[in-house]
Amino acid sequence: MTPRAWLAVLAFVLTGCTHLPPAFARDALDELQARIIDVNRRVSPAVVHIESAVRVNNRRDLIEGSGFLINPAGVILTNWHVVDRAEKVSVIVTGRDGRYDAEIVGTDKQTDVAVLRLVPRPGEPPFPHAALGDSDKLSVGEWVIAIGNPYGLEGSVSLGIVSAKGRDLRTEQLLNDFIQTDAMIDHGSSGGPLINLRGEVVGINSRGQGRGIGFTIPINTAKRVSGDLLDAGRIARGYLGVTIQPLPRELARYWGEPDTHGVVVGSVARGSPAEAAGIAVGDVLMSFDGEPLRAEKDEDLGQFQRLVAQKSVGKQVEIEIRRGGQNRELRATLGAQPKYVPDEEETPHGFTVEEVTEASFRGQRLSQRDGVLVSFVEPGSEADEAGMQRGDLIVEIEKEPIATLDDFRRALGRGAKRDRPFLLRALRGDDTRFVLVNPRAAKAEPPAAPSPSSSRR
Repeated sequence: MTPRAWLAVLAFVLTGCTHLPPAFARDALDELQARIIDVNRRVSPAVVHIESAVRVNNRRDLIEGSGFLINPAGVILTNWHVVDRAEKVSVIVTGRDGRYDAEIVGTDKQTDVAVLRLVPRPGEPPFPHAALGDSDKLSVGEWVIAIGNPYGLEGSVSLGIVSAKGRDLRTEQLLNDFIQTDAMIDHGSSGGPLINLRGEVVGINSRGQGRGIGFTIPINTAKRVSGDLLDAGRIARGYLGVTIQPLPRELARYWGEPDTHGVVVGSVARGSPAEAAGIAVGDVLMSFDGEPLRAEKDEDLGQFQRLVAQKSVGKQVEIEIRRGGQNRELRATLGAQPKYVPDEEETPHGFTVEEVTEASFRGQRLSQRDGVLVSFVEPGSEADEAGMQRGDLIVEIEKEPIATLDDFRRALGRGAKRDRPFLLRALRGDDTRFVLVNPRAAKAEPPAAPSPSSSRR
């Protein structure tokens, strides 16, 4: 019997319908229960408990989450946010003693996907693994099972349905069109599998958002990302170089274009493929590589962002635009998406800096790309006492220009000795700030490192 038939049976039973023979209803429910038990029995050995020792600035945490094995060699899929900034990752595999050390093969913040690989022990059998399904074939209303370790409770199973597909969470850092489900996804369940009643993984559970609302990364997205990470260790995404906003009906009518649909260009990056193609601020992009565009609210913008990101670097695309009451056809050759997650450098003076990326340049509205961005200032530290603030753009140390993170490292090593003050020049908006950092030359014995706290994702 199909899942739809089982659902019809339950509807009859729960509403007290008397037209269904009781014996048939009991048999159907018994069959459904047996199917759920069988799927759990087959898949749960592949679900793992992940513990990440994470350091963020001056704090160390122990993060707990879930994941699942996808091949007998020990490759695991989980969430980026479960292993982000992890100094060490250990994994508990059901039915096996102790913990395994795990190598982080690669991570992708924009889809919240991470790939790990276990270090096997000599002479042990292959790892259990789950079969991967096709999330494009998933239907709204279809029954699904979530397995994970909520609140550290290993091997927890919950049953629900697919509530919706193609959900955009209006987070500019994410490219996912999430699966929404009412199967329970709680703290610690992140990274576990969402499974259909055929025992196939159709998604990676990512986040819960209130009772009965959880969001899952489609497994087809995870397949593409993990394939790139395993093959090349990185993700190569197409890049056009524009920021966009929706075209609501009110704005379209105001411009005298009531029947025009698309996205409005808000900025064009210098030297980008969009600039080379002749795209200008105020253009309405109506189609991209043959796909019509339509966005009337912010949550609709993800369609265009995903279309661009999924194209290969170097691909030529046709873009239809509306400008000055006329349609035009432009052609762009997509570049490679600029680095998205910046490298960081933590200093012994109580502050951390990161390199300037295209995203931070635009998001922070920086006046220039040269320099390093202060991402953290520890309260009560030397940097804090000197008046340094998060968001400062450091452009000089002891009169030595700083353009890159490597420049910063070299200059800090040469000119910023722990036994004497050193001067930084930083940009804070349109202002220049001179920050004199005064190291505490005579210090008491350094305090012991704080014991790791534990949290679950």
